[in-house]
Amino acid sequence: MKYILVATTIFAGDFFLKKHIEEQRDFKEETKLFSGKVTVRKCHNRGMALNYLEKCPKLVKNISGIIFLMIGILWYLCFKKKKNLGIMLAFSLIIGGGASNFFDRVTKGYVIDYVSFQTPWKKLNHVVFNISDLCIFLGSLLLVLFGRD
Repeated sequence: MKYILVATTIFAGDFFLKKHIEEQRDFKEETKLFSGKVTVRKCHNRGMALNYLEKCPKLVKNISGIIFLMIGILWYLCFKKKKNLGIMLAFSLIIGGGASNFFDRVTKGYVIDYVSFQTPWKKLNHVVFNISDLCIFLGSLLLVLFGRD
């Protein structure tokens, strides 16, 4: 039950953040936080990561749906087998983030991204994320770390 709560909290939290950004922000508006280390801005991503396949939105939606379904099945199977905490948390993070981004793709045709980070790598500074993306990344990392059984 706690893993469902994790996924639901990620979905709901990012849903409301995206709603706020979509309704309250202009595309040209930027807010710098933490001495300029974090930038909040509004972006629409019609493709996958880094706008990959942005000219094929139907394909992106289908690929996202298939991946989301496969991860959902694995998450369910792990529930049944009572896998370790790390694996369950990893899948919960991925499912919560994936559900939020997939919901955007289905309802809007794009994913709302809103945060970027100032890094030593200039190319990375222009990449805009959302909380769901960060949860998917963290979940994937945990899956690699704990998925050895």
